[in-house]
Amino acid sequence: MHHTEKNTAHILSLILKNMPDAMAYLKGSAVYPSVNGTVSFYQTDRGVFVITSMHGLPQGTGSCDRPVFALHIHAGGSCSGNEQDPFADAGSHYNPRGCPHPYHAGDLSPLFGSDGYAWSGMLTNRFTVEEVTGKTVIVHAMADDFHTQPAGNAGAKIACGVIHA
Repeated sequence: MHHTEKNTAHILSLILKNMPDAMAYLKGSAVYPSVNGTVSFYQTDRGVFVITSMHGLPQGTGSCDRPVFALHIHAGGSCSGNEQDPFADAGSHYNPRGCPHPYHAGDLSPLFGSDGYAWSGMLTNRFTVEEVTGKTVIVHAMADDFHTQPAGNAGAKIACGVIHA
């Protein structure tokens, strides 16, 4: 086994044996009440390992219509909102360094829907667990195009959760 593979296996082993350092429990908006899931954050010496598990996501209708959902950390600390935007108080993307999209600290890997479910794992050094605790995680209705400013044209916010240590 290559040295990098050993490091990766070691990190995954530690993560699977331990509780996350922080976690967000996501719930869907009134329009998407079946959507819910978790985002777990594990601080490692290489960065933060982020594991997302969602279910109840909108499903596609055709063989090529497999939804992709944007996933972002937002700067606000609340999942409250209003009729036009049920999670308005989640604020904009977490972006403490003022970077253009998709280089915000809060820009995460997209979720690929699989019959209403999605799971992903990623490693990022754009933030620490401590920096994002108290912020929100948002699942958007559409894929992030990784180009449009300021937030990737990802559509409506369909689920939200606050990150707690």
